[in-house]
Amino acid sequence: MTAPHQPSWDPQQYLRHADHRTRPFHDLLAHVGDLPGHPAPRIADLGCGAGNVTALLADRWPDARITGYDTSRAMLAEAAAHARPPLLDFAEADAATWTPTETYGLIVSTSALQWIPGHAEHFPRWLDALAPGGTLAFQVPGNFTAPSHTLLARLRESDRWRPLLHGVGDRTASVLDPVDYLTRLRGLGCTADVWETTYLQTLHGDDAVLDWVKGTALRPVLTALADDPAARDAFLTAYRDLLREAYPPGPYGTVFPFRRIFAVARKEKP
Repeated sequence: MTAPHQPSWDPQQYLRHADHRTRPFHDLLAHVGDLPGHPAPRIADLGCGAGNVTALLADRWPDARITGYDTSRAMLAEAAAHARPPLLDFAEADAATWTPTETYGLIVSTSALQWIPGHAEHFPRWLDALAPGGTLAFQVPGNFTAPSHTLLARLRESDRWRPLLHGVGDRTASVLDPVDYLTRLRGLGCTADVWETTYLQTLHGDDAVLDWVKGTALRPVLTALADDPAARDAFLTAYRDLLREAYPPGPYGTVFPFRRIFAVARKEKP
């Protein structure tokens, strides 16, 4: 994961909703076919986070040589538990500046590219690193117009919070529309499958949506207010109240619709 202002990450908070966060990765991998280098392709996972999804790559391709890359040392420390030397390891690297030095069968990223403004400009470099028949596969959230994000943005830019939080964590412009991803990838000579899915996630517990966003969207705000606990708590209280109104709990939990955008691009063989 990466961001212009590098939010601090809390692996345990992020993993509190691991089932919901992992499901899109399973759906992404279901659309990835055979890889060059079979049965031992070279694979890179950009923005590997806590490593739990990187381990799924090793389950799918047990003979592959896999490296998960992330900027967060806290996440990498958590990911170390999933290492399987010498085939699966983790390294510190920023996807925004990562320069491949090997040829890959698969470059994959899940819920990370939204933190990189202009990430589509890196597609040519990543595709150049793929072997013929190799795959670039990624998934990004597409829920920036959902109440969870619009209310957060409105609160950040309110009179009270603008001096401290203006522009903090704004990723709206970073994610493209699905058709734009399709156009760019096809224009680079790939076959491409791009789609979107809205998951009707059912979250449980008190203030479940607030607990969810504490692992992701709220990280830049929590980082910016880390040295002022009183301000942090005041912001969380105000945001919590807005979320309670937007996402009222039901008899079976709190329904939290979450749109995701997927892309699987295959480099043509000569």
